[in-house]
Amino acid sequence: MSSPSHVADTPITDRAQLVDYIASGEKPRADWRIGTEHEKFGFRLDDLRPPSFDGDRGIEALLKGLTRFGWEAIEEKGRVIALSKDGASVTLEPAGQLELSGAAVETIHQTCVEVGTHLKEVKQVADELQLGFLGMGFQPKWRRDEMPWMPKGRYQIMKSYMPKVGQLGLDMMTRTCTVQVNLDYASEADMVKKFRVSLALQPVATALFADSPFTEGRPNGYQSYRSHIWTDTDGDRTGMLDFVFEDGFGYERYVDYLLDVPMYFSYRDGIYHDASGKSFRKFLRGELDVLPGALPTLRDWSDHMTTAFPEVRMKKFLEMRGADSGPWNRICALPAFWVGLLYDDAALDAAWDLVKDFSLAERHALRDGVPKHALKLPFRGGTVRDLAREAVKIAIGGLQRRARLNSKGVDEAGFLDALVEIVEANETPAERKLALFHGAWQGNIDRVFREFAY
Repeated sequence: MSSPSHVADTPITDRAQLVDYIASGEKPRADWRIGTEHEKFGFRLDDLRPPSFDGDRGIEALLKGLTRFGWEAIEEKGRVIALSKDGASVTLEPAGQLELSGAAVETIHQTCVEVGTHLKEVKQVADELQLGFLGMGFQPKWRRDEMPWMPKGRYQIMKSYMPKVGQLGLDMMTRTCTVQVNLDYASEADMVKKFRVSLALQPVATALFADSPFTEGRPNGYQSYRSHIWTDTDGDRTGMLDFVFEDGFGYERYVDYLLDVPMYFSYRDGIYHDASGKSFRKFLRGELDVLPGALPTLRDWSDHMTTAFPEVRMKKFLEMRGADSGPWNRICALPAFWVGLLYDDAALDAAWDLVKDFSLAERHALRDGVPKHALKLPFRGGTVRDLAREAVKIAIGGLQRRARLNSKGVDEAGFLDALVEIVEANETPAERKLALFHGAWQGNIDRVFREFAY
């Protein structure tokens, strides 16, 4: 997905280049792909603590161990901080949460094979290091000061900036995990419709995937505490982007939004220059005081786009950001949900009909209420469960009409079984874990690591 380096190093002199960069993501339907990313918490089997970067049983040792499967090591200052292979990568979040950024594939069947293969490889290496991995939205046991930090330049800059703009940014960095899917658009009008539908329905995904009910070993009063954390991370770069629903929304309006998001850094000659809180608009005029006279490049712009964290994010594709991480079947269900809604015309129309008359106040009420109440949040005389049931039904229809069959002749709709079960039981993954915590586990959070590890 990245541009050749000479293109990335082209200086930007005009806002139109930034708009063109996003527009260049347009693809004909035949070329639409699915890119799925998921994060997970590592823990040491003996004491359940998160592994440090260094050491015989550290995260770097795990990454090096994965190279036996053909992954190529990526280094920063001589340390292995990531892996790449065939368009996919394995990267580290700030506290060592392990992320698979999948390749751009054509079907959910391929996504699920990719995820399954990755988890198998990780387990083989992790077993040797006496490590385990857990998919949840928030670290259920350890305090923020007990989490390690990975040696990545951009994280040091964010670490010092976050406390200036919100109470929970460091928790977002060190104690959360998510699953996301990146999806394509054909044109500006197609992007606008998909952006609006997915933004309005993001709280429904948050409710269905809610799986972060514990903080430091106790229930925290939320079902998706991960989602709540974003409400007090950094108001300049998070939220529901009300302007997406305004007349005239398109690439240019999104570029203007990004230009107003304060910078974190500029990466030049292997060095992260701290530009935290500074204006990209000034950078465009060559007036960035930390890099006097320098103009931004397309690489700077591409990096800057990744430092905005709204519920749906646009780069050269749309990124769905509302879900807590979870087990294998829900990692497959998340892309299935959004592909079913957005990649079939009839489904996209039906989904738009579902959300088009939501008021701004209703969209915010959903976003603000779902982290605590999930499916049981009241909405228009019913609950979010009613919305979720309808959305899942539309997605199933979309996948059935897409008719992408595996070798056994089965379409992709089965990947939504996990969500159908959640809707029918009216019980989120978080509520299931809370019931175990208050029942069979007798208040012992350690059981979650044993019973829900991959």
